[in-house]
Amino acid sequence: MAGHSKWANIKHKKEKADAKKGKVFSRIAKEIISAVKVGGGPDPKSNPRLRLVLQKAKTANVPNDIIERNIKKASSADQADYTEMTYEIYGHGGVGLIIDVMTDNKNRIASDMRIATNKRGGNIANPGAVAFNFERKGVIQLPKTPSREEELFLAATEAGAEDFEVAEDCFIVTTDPVELFNVREVITQHGFTCEEAEIEMIPKNLVEVDIETAKSNLALIEWLENLDDVDAVYHNMKLPEGLDA
Repeated sequence: MAGHSKWANIKHKKEKADAKKGKVFSRIAKEIISAVKVGGGPDPKSNPRLRLVLQKAKTANVPNDIIERNIKKASSADQADYTEMTYEIYGHGGVGLIIDVMTDNKNRIASDMRIATNKRGGNIANPGAVAFNFERKGVIQLPKTPSREEELFLAATEAGAEDFEVAEDCFIVTTDPVELFNVREVITQHGFTCEEAEIEMIPKNLVEVDIETAKSNLALIEWLENLDDVDAVYHNMKLPEGLDA
C-alpha cells in the first residue's frame, strides 16, 4: 500500500493540536446546525444526515453539551444555515491550496479570500484548476504501537482501507471517503483507539520549493487558517529541509 506519508507527516506536525481541535469542534457544530435545518429535524433516528454528523462528533470527542447546545440552536428560526464551499488558490512557486469553508455569509468569505491573497500573495483559481491535483480521502490517525502494527494492518485492509502508513509518531490509515466510518468502526472493534477520523484532501504529487517560497506559502496558509469560516487548508508543498517550521 503506497501512500502519502510525507504529506501526512508534514500536515500533522505543522498543525497545533489545540487550534486544530477548536477548528474541528467549530466545523462539527456548524454541520450539526445544517443537518438539523436541512436534513429533517433534531432526531438522529429520522435524520440520517444528523446521524452521520453525530458519528463524526463522537470520533472527534466533541463534548455532549456542545452537541446538545447546537441541536437546540439549530431549531431557532433566527439561526442561519451554513453553506459548504471550497476555494482553490495558486500559492507561491506553483503550490496549490484547497480551502474548505463552511459559512453563513458567502460575501464575507469571498471578501476574506481576496484580502488573504492581497496581504500574503497567491491568486484565487477557477474551480477545478487546483483540485485535479488532489484526491478526497478518509484519513484515520492512531497512536503508534509497534507491537500491534501487523494486527492493525490486517484489520484495516480487511475492512476495506486503501492505504496503511507508518509515520514518525502515529499510524495513518487511508480509505475511500464513503468507507471512512465503517473502517473506523472495524478498527475500534479490534481494540484500537482512533485519535482522528476525517475526510481530507490528499495531493497526488508534492511540489518542491525553496525555503523562502515555503515561508511565503506558510504565511498565506496561516492567514487562511485563522479565518473563522475556514475549516481546513490543504496544500501540495514539500517542505524543504532546513526550514524552521
